Amino acid sequence: MQREGSALHGLGVVILKELSDHLTSVRMRVLEWLVVLFALAALYGAIQQIRDTTAEDPFLFLKLFTTAREPLPFTFVSFLSILVPLIAIGMGFDAVNGEHNRRTLSRILSQPIYRDALLFGKFLAGLFTLSVSLIALWLLVIGLGLLLLGLPPSGEELARAFIFLLVTIAYAGVWLALAMLFSIIFRSPATAALVTLGLWLFLTLIWPALAPAIVIGFAPSSNEETLILAAQYLSRLSPSTLFGEVVLAILNPTTRSLGPIYLSQLQGAVLGAPMPLGESLIIAWPQIVGLVAGSILLFVGGYVIFQRQEVRA
Repeated sequence: MQREGSALHGLGVVILKELSDHLTSVRMRVLEWLVVLFALAALYGAIQQIRDTTAEDPFLFLKLFTTAREPLPFTFVSFLSILVPLIAIGMGFDAVNGEHNRRTLSRILSQPIYRDALLFGKFLAGLFTLSVSLIALWLLVIGLGLLLLGLPPSGEELARAFIFLLVTIAYAGVWLALAMLFSIIFRSPATAALVTLGLWLFLTLIWPALAPAIVIGFAPSSNEETLILAAQYLSRLSPSTLFGEVVLAILNPTTRSLGPIYLSQLQGAVLGAPMPLGESLIIAWPQIVGLVAGSILLFVGGYVIFQRQEVRA
């Protein structure tokens, strides 16, 4: 049967409906408040630590994102790396199977709305909701930094912080696409949520520690440098590892490499001197591309499976 009109006909309607559901749901409100409260706690600790210990620094504003204060060992970035996936998973684990269970999917598709528009609309609405939440949180951090530190950020600091915001949105998109993929595969929302959360915990906590053991097991006779590189490449299958490396390169301007540093990289370099923004971006570019590509691949996988599924009333 040949389609009539665009496959994305009705996309705007789906996006507006999903946005309304996300922005008015109690679940979204609870998740957002969790992120705000934990992030503000980390930010307050960072400001106190900066006031107590930090001398003059050309990138003082960036330390708001990466500084922790005892007894709270978590930075603002580390809280985001944990809570952003939870919000994305909470928004996507029942995106499709919830429609199945409510018997509304066949009704939606009986309208002049194709599966393409439905799936694209759900993903874009979820990503837009995450973006709005993260932008509001980012502006809150900038505002509190201005108020409590009393120093305006430089243009480069704002640029680095903005790039960090965009990378965080891409990081959220990976977990949203993964949650929607399992929402398509499993008809039970509870199963989809458990599988997605389990995979998140495995990739975040276990995989980075397991990667070196896997490399040693398959290539025990290789030299140490090769083993380190192979383990690092293998650990980058985790979105959390990619996100952490991007944060290190963007928010810490003194970072010269995300892998082993060779003598050729240190020739003519002043130790501790900050890198220009362009060079920091080049260092982190493969990881940024990896996060965006991961979102696309996961969404395409879910799209293909969804197109092949049978929808019954």
